[in-house]
Amino acid sequence: MTLLTEVYRRPLDPGYAEATARRAAGTGPRRTWRSTAGLVALAMGLGLGATAATLALRQPAGAVLAARELLEAQIEQRSSEADDVQAEITAMTDEIAMLQEELLGDEGQSVRDEIDADSVQSGVTAVTGPGLRLELTDAPSDNPDEEDPELRVQDVDLQVVVNGLWAAGAEAIAVNGQRLTAMTAIRSAGDAVLVDLVALSSPYTVEAVGDAAGMQTELARASAGQHLATLRTTYGIGVQMTSQSRLELPGTGLVTLHEAGVPDASAAPEPEAGAGGGAPEQRLVAGSAGQTRRDGT
Repeated sequence: MTLLTEVYRRPLDPGYAEATARRAAGTGPRRTWRSTAGLVALAMGLGLGATAATLALRQPAGAVLAARELLEAQIEQRSSEADDVQAEITAMTDEIAMLQEELLGDEGQSVRDEIDADSVQSGVTAVTGPGLRLELTDAPSDNPDEEDPELRVQDVDLQVVVNGLWAAGAEAIAVNGQRLTAMTAIRSAGDAVLVDLVALSSPYTVEAVGDAAGMQTELARASAGQHLATLRTTYGIGVQMTSQSRLELPGTGLVTLHEAGVPDASAAPEPEAGAGGGAPEQRLVAGSAGQTRRDGT
């Protein structure tokens, strides 16, 4: 209380009060042009120093600029090499198709039909036809500085959707223009989702060629439909499904054959009792079997 009372009665410090009184009486020190010039020079020096320090901090170092230029040059070189290799692959694919036509002739129509059907199943050739288009968009975040991973479309979400479409009768599927095959893997790397090591970002457009009405019905009945409903209602992720009269899915080109051989029929294992008779396995995206929860458990 004593301190509060003193502050209330004497709000001005005694030193400041004494200086004010001397200045009012005319006995205080007078400001000369030298002191004024000194203050101006000091203020200008401080301002120039602060400006120089700011520019020095904002300007990248020479080593950083050199490294950046080197990386940009390497990226351009690798991109040019990749384009050249892709053009060579396209030319070789056309040449192989022409040689197949010449080798088979008119009598090999059945073989050509089988090759065309297998190329569609393997994803080698492009596909055109009606189907479904499903677009998944990240949910809006209230705090952009702290992004919640639960509000983003994750790799497991795409895995569930893709496997649900395969089970619903899709003939060919692509995600953001990346054609899916039996060798395709959908993984995550940080905030990005990788499809065959190609980084994708929101929105994710999943296109499936097939019977649009049938796939939509089967997808709604399966667990994939429930997963999409959970993404929409619980996490606010955008889910939009539309039927398309025409979809164009790209091909992956020829697949490199690393190893092949003719199996020995005598060494083939006998099917276990009650295992079923030769039903084809369901096509699954690598690493997605059994994953139906966003927490990965």
